[in-house]
Amino acid sequence: MAILDLKKREIECKIVYYGPGRSGKTTNLEYIFKAFQKHVKGEMVSIDTEGDRTLFFDFLPFGIGKIKGCDVRVQLYTVPGQVQYSSTRKLVLKGVDGVVFVADSLEVRRKKNMLSLKDLEQNLKEYGISIFKIPLVVQFNKRDLAGQGIPLMSIADMERDLNRQLKVPTFSASAVKGDGVGNTLNECLKLTLQSIQRQFKWAE
Repeated sequence: MAILDLKKREIECKIVYYGPGRSGKTTNLEYIFKAFQKHVKGEMVSIDTEGDRTLFFDFLPFGIGKIKGCDVRVQLYTVPGQVQYSSTRKLVLKGVDGVVFVADSLEVRRKKNMLSLKDLEQNLKEYGISIFKIPLVVQFNKRDLAGQGIPLMSIADMERDLNRQLKVPTFSASAVKGDGVGNTLNECLKLTLQSIQRQFKWAE
């Protein structure tokens, strides 16, 4: 839930990058942190968990306008994807306003993508949030590996696996190269801000 700070004239919201282990969530955030450095407030904080990391930093998107005369400050988070870190994933989702689900295009990760999406749905449900109502964008990452002899799922198969019921915006990406990273974030920001505007309208 977005927080309104009248003193600072700021609305603070939280976007979480979710997905299976090693799907590219951390790489997305590292790319955003470097590419949009002038919009980043403070340092990137990293909490190491074996094989994966939880990262977060404050992000002040440029040119997205104000809500109720307030600037919008976004906190970007990743979650550790490995199964054993379920309690950390759930904790990071607390107070979430928007989600980017980072799916791994490798064929061998098909089942892990679907399990992770189910995990997201369950964790949101425990906070009283429907996966069908929260601002959500799905990214099909590692598309740059096509043609390198590594079996990748087709976009059509990934759409069918992950987006048949959700019907949310999807983006092909290579977080390592930065392709599709900005588009994914911009779409999630747009949906999140629309949702926050509706929340504040209802609160009047």
